[in-house]
Amino acid sequence: MVSMNRLSTEKRAQIIGCLVEGNSIRATVRMTGAAKNTVTKLLVDLGAECAAYQDRTLRNLPCKTVQVDEMWGFCYAKQKNVPEEHKGTFGYGDVWTWIAIDADSKLVPSWLVGERNLSDCWAFIADLKNRMAGRIQLSSDAHQTYRGVVGLVFQPREVDWAQLIKRYQATHQGAGRYSPPICVGADKRPRLGNPDPAKISTSYMERQNLTMRMGMRRFTRLTNGFSKKVENLAAAVSLHYMHYNFARPHASLANPYPRTPAMAAGIADHVWTLQEIAGLLG
Repeated sequence: MVSMNRLSTEKRAQIIGCLVEGNSIRATVRMTGAAKNTVTKLLVDLGAECAAYQDRTLRNLPCKTVQVDEMWGFCYAKQKNVPEEHKGTFGYGDVWTWIAIDADSKLVPSWLVGERNLSDCWAFIADLKNRMAGRIQLSSDAHQTYRGVVGLVFQPREVDWAQLIKRYQATHQGAGRYSPPICVGADKRPRLGNPDPAKISTSYMERQNLTMRMGMRRFTRLTNGFSKKVENLAAAVSLHYMHYNFARPHASLANPYPRTPAMAAGIADHVWTLQEIAGLLG
């Protein structure tokens, strides 16, 4: 086994590569030979550095069309299985990750691991606003908390906002209990400013949700690799978006040459390597 105090940059990069490609902690241990505690400590320490770096760097962004969503996950146990002494305590049961994506550069400028409530919605939208350089068109789903937040956080001259309200088939007729409900239509509801109807969409955000579930074992459906601590979940999300924004060329940005979302947004001049991400630890 390899202990934390003897990890080289190359070994750290190897571990990072396993984690960002959807492997669990135990699978990473088997693949790299590092101790379980070493992998976990690297994740937590590097996750904090990735969050700090992106907090400093993702500022004054030229985004014009932004989509937001909330993605469900859980920590410790599923909500129905949370022990009585932990019920109502954040980090036990349902945990939601609020996410924003720029429809043009595919950059994820803001995210928040928290609860699906008004206060976390406010914190998320306020953080998003503070990272934008100018007016944006914002698309969200039908979640009610946005209606109590967006118009108060943004000034009217700063945002054109609409909600995409999807309609689903009344009775579930999928192939099995885990099949998603069938969407039979969607209504576009302008809420603030003058949003362009052609740009009212959450499609890029929904595809980003799939990227998250494929890239982080903790978010896989029906997994036993879920986070036991919410701090570890937050660290994994920060590392994921460091890799996604800076080190993973996006398929839609290959012309005229492979680019990451950070490059397309003008905040990076090259594709980062895993060694560079590891180097954030010093």
